[in-house]
Amino acid sequence: MRSLLVLGSCSRSTLPRLVATQSFFHRHSIHQQPCPTAPTRKDFASYFFHNDNWDARQFTRLAYKPVEPLPTFRESAVLTPKRLFGIYAQLAKTRLTVLVMLTATSGVALSPLPTTLPVLLSTALGTALCSASANTLNQLQEVPYDAQMVRTRQRPLVRHAISPLHATCFAIATGITGPALLWTMTTPLTAVIGAANICLYAGLYTYLKRKTTLNTWVGAVVGGLPPLMGWTACGGKLLPVSDYPVKFFLPPFLTDIPPDISMIDNPLGAFSLFMLLYSWQFPHFNSLSHLLRASYAQAGYKMLSVLSPQKNALVSLRHTLLLVPICSILFPLSGLTTWTFALTSLLPNCFWVRSAAALWRSYGEKQAKSLFHTSLWYLPLMLALMMVHKQGVDWTDWGTSKGGDGTSKISGEGSQSKLA
Repeated sequence: MRSLLVLGSCSRSTLPRLVATQSFFHRHSIHQQPCPTAPTRKDFASYFFHNDNWDARQFTRLAYKPVEPLPTFRESAVLTPKRLFGIYAQLAKTRLTVLVMLTATSGVALSPLPTTLPVLLSTALGTALCSASANTLNQLQEVPYDAQMVRTRQRPLVRHAISPLHATCFAIATGITGPALLWTMTTPLTAVIGAANICLYAGLYTYLKRKTTLNTWVGAVVGGLPPLMGWTACGGKLLPVSDYPVKFFLPPFLTDIPPDISMIDNPLGAFSLFMLLYSWQFPHFNSLSHLLRASYAQAGYKMLSVLSPQKNALVSLRHTLLLVPICSILFPLSGLTTWTFALTSLLPNCFWVRSAAALWRSYGEKQAKSLFHTSLWYLPLMLALMMVHKQGVDWTDWGTSKGGDGTSKISGEGSQSKLA
């Protein structure tokens, strides 16, 4: 046992010497001494735990250079009318408001009911004011979270370009003026939808953004309401009644009865416009949120792209597939467009489905950017195609005859439009 202890305490270089002298120790009963160990080398960290290692003479004294103090605040720029208009435009989110105006005026343009130029302009302006109010109220509630995101940290309220009280007054002024204009110049139902959209976006949607992923579905409803505002501004109704039934326009190869132009104004047309904008929201926003998912996660927003990118891409693909029957079946069936639109809309829809499928397969940044860019031209193109194939309008026949009552009749179609 002692030999084993000796072997364990000695290094490998002394092993032959121990074997040779083992019998000598037994014969002469010489007390065995442990092998001397090499002095342990101080590790790097131990150097800093001994005050003796720190000699003031080893260090040279650096010259002291005073640092100029930083300013405690920066004065805000004077709010000139031009700068204030720019701040209002940022509060209203100009690009988003223009898109909302486009969809609202498309409801006016696609409505088969007669309209006037003041109704069209009032619908556009009233919808823009409602959108500006909703966006401003949204930013007032999200200042702490906008400051955490690179995309939103330059908003006016975050950088204190305008006071919260000033922004609140702007939101209240636009939120009252917009519905009031719609009530006066169009119909009360249009004003009610505009006011309800402000509450839905600035209230429920903004609250749910940090609570659940269902906020995206609520936001899609918000995006689908502006076309209904344009539809009701012309006097159209949203729900079927006894004197306002739902009418189906079958394709020509299934019926020999020519379409009754007077029955085009039915609730199915309003539902078709709503479904187009509702389903369009998902691939448009989901692809954008996929690109910004790191910022959304940093700010604590409950977005589907943050919690499950796979489901986010699947929802986008699902609604791009749903848009195919909406455009090729629902719109011609409602009578808003001819059945030729069912064919011409297939090419843009197939291209968009392909982009959504690419994102669903790979979840890549490149595919998300491609899907987002496709959504930007898809909606204006589809609205333009719907205008080209609008039921009761023959764009190839420009022969019109004006009557003394201020109406113009498009020859060959029998549809009348009241001029301003």
